Amino acid sequence: MSSCVFCEINESGSQRQLLESNRYGFAIRDGFPLTEGHSLIIPRRHVGSFFALTQDEQIALLGLLDSAKRDLDSRYNPDGFTVGINDGPAAGQTVPHVHIHLIPRYSSEGGDPRGGVRWVVPDKADYWSEQ
Repeated sequence: MSSCVFCEINESGSQRQLLESNRYGFAIRDGFPLTEGHSLIIPRRHVGSFFALTQDEQIALLGLLDSAKRDLDSRYNPDGFTVGINDGPAAGQTVPHVHIHLIPRYSSEGGDPRGGVRWVVPDKADYWSEQ
């Protein structure tokens, strides 16, 4: 599928972009990073949904996620991580090839990080102030 940016990276075999890889997937830095070190874990097979991956693929991708996290810890020493998958257009998926975001988070970013991914639905994110 040559019109898929992630398939193109996989097919090109560009070692320059790959951080790590295994039989079922690979890790790269995000082209539009939210923070320094923002990485993507991507299956080799073109699949739109995480839930359409085989169990072997899911396990292999989670192994790459763990390896990428260790690499980010040693390179950037973040204070935390946001891990996310936008699965389907209604969830904000813009590239129809499943990918896992690993976003290092830093205290220096400022602001109140509470709620994290809940802010995709702003009216329901700040649940702690309702109590």
